[in-house]
Amino acid sequence: MDKSSFAGLALAVIGILAGLLIEGGNIGQVLQPTAAMIVFGGTIGAVMLQFPLQTVLSAFRQLFTVFWMKPDTGDALLKQILVFANKARRSGIVSLDQDLATVSDPFLKQALMLAVDGTEPTELRKIMELEIDNNCELEERIPAVFESAGGFSPTIGIIGAVMGLIQVMQHLDKMDEVGKGIAVAFVATIYGVGAANILFLPVAGKLKIRMREHQMRREMLLEGVISILEGMNPRMIEIKLNSFLGETKSVPVKGNA
Repeated sequence: MDKSSFAGLALAVIGILAGLLIEGGNIGQVLQPTAAMIVFGGTIGAVMLQFPLQTVLSAFRQLFTVFWMKPDTGDALLKQILVFANKARRSGIVSLDQDLATVSDPFLKQALMLAVDGTEPTELRKIMELEIDNNCELEERIPAVFESAGGFSPTIGIIGAVMGLIQVMQHLDKMDEVGKGIAVAFVATIYGVGAANILFLPVAGKLKIRMREHQMRREMLLEGVISILEGMNPRMIEIKLNSFLGETKSVPVKGNA
């Protein structure tokens, strides 16, 4: 669970509602299902018009990663690379062929397959960097979905407010109800601006961080495989790859030489 995401969203919502209550309002004033339907329905529709359906569905699936993170596998991957480095140093790169079935990371498995097949380091780098670039291009569309939603929702909120005012203007003969109707109409604007600034845009920013972390892991794996292929000392590989983890720590592995 990402405590920062949960705490941030909770703090934003509680702060806004607390301010409303302090000013003498009540939560019921901003609970308007019609306004929510206009804002969120209109925003989702506009996003679906801009992006392919598959991209929109992928974005909603990735929304869960903002609040629930997968365990960081950086250390485990680094240890696995160092084990492979020691084995390749003793028995040659071809000896890693029998270990391919144990590799769960598809990027690492593909890079190792190319290395075992005798691909030159330069060519292996070109092939896998192309894979990284293609993956990054696809992943960049996910945060873009929420960025677009953050741009659309305030405008959709204004549309909802105007629609509410139109309804109010049709009943000017009941002046005691006009003020209440105007207040209700502007709830759509609150939903639109609020959704953009405490949900859609922050989610896009968090997803960009997640995507960059994934990219760094793939770059680490690529450098590790190329270093093994070039016959680099496992201890040097360890020092080199530790920089990708963002921490000054060492991952000890038996047999490092």
